[in-house]
Amino acid sequence: MPATSYHLSRPELHRSCVVFSSPHSGAEYGADFLKATMLDRLGIRSSEDAFVDVLFEAVPGFGAPLLKALVPRAYVDLNRSPDELDPALIDGVRRRGHNPRVASGLGVIPRVVANGRAIYSGKMTLGEAKLRISHYWQPYHTALQSLLDEAHATFGQAILVDCHSMPHEAMDGMTRGKRQRPQIVLGDRFGAAASGEIVDRIEAAFAAAGLKVARNTPFAGAYVTQAYGRPSRHQHAVQIEIDRALYMDETRVRPNGNFEAFRKVMSQVAAEIAMIGYDQVPLAAE
Repeated sequence: MPATSYHLSRPELHRSCVVFSSPHSGAEYGADFLKATMLDRLGIRSSEDAFVDVLFEAVPGFGAPLLKALVPRAYVDLNRSPDELDPALIDGVRRRGHNPRVASGLGVIPRVVANGRAIYSGKMTLGEAKLRISHYWQPYHTALQSLLDEAHATFGQAILVDCHSMPHEAMDGMTRGKRQRPQIVLGDRFGAAASGEIVDRIEAAFAAAGLKVARNTPFAGAYVTQAYGRPSRHQHAVQIEIDRALYMDETRVRPNGNFEAFRKVMSQVAAEIAMIGYDQVPLAAE
């Protein structure tokens, strides 16, 4: 596994209060982990947000930092609470109420990847789970909070843009009737995690690029959005989900023929979003 859970790209000139993060694009799979899983290399990558970090790699040039995961989601999920431990996978963990993410095998240490395929043939110790959290999960979130604190201290507000991708099939239920299929889903926890004005401006950046945008359905934002979205404190968080079919072959986990063109589109969108953070006067919370 990688020595650290993340890579941070800082701008030469810090001009924006926007912080971009990509917690599910990590792709450094250690030999021991690959030996421990029942899945092949393609199977273990099926829940990874492959290439999302590449789509946003131009962000530092727009005056904003980019924090991207190195550790893969299948090993430890940086978009989960550290106490979302799965008793079906980890010895010594007691079941505490019903958590739908944990119940489906998608806790902080995932039990399954996409389509419910099991990662392991047996259980792991609680000590191993805690080691993954302390060595990979905690440093990522310490770095993320530090970036938000820095933005807030410098500009009077912080805007976290949490970047993800979604399977093309995830939107199959959104195309009934005459509705156009969304290509982008913005999640703000139904208004709890970000100012409406900020979300409007992020949506406008995608719409100006010709992309169809939906909000909160079927993805309203997970742990990162919930934990860091504090509009009343001028700290906003918005999750972005991008249809993988726009830029990659999902079956083979490879960029498709449209990748370079779409990467340029996303760079333009990221530039527009970063410009939201050039305003130094905090936007009103809603």
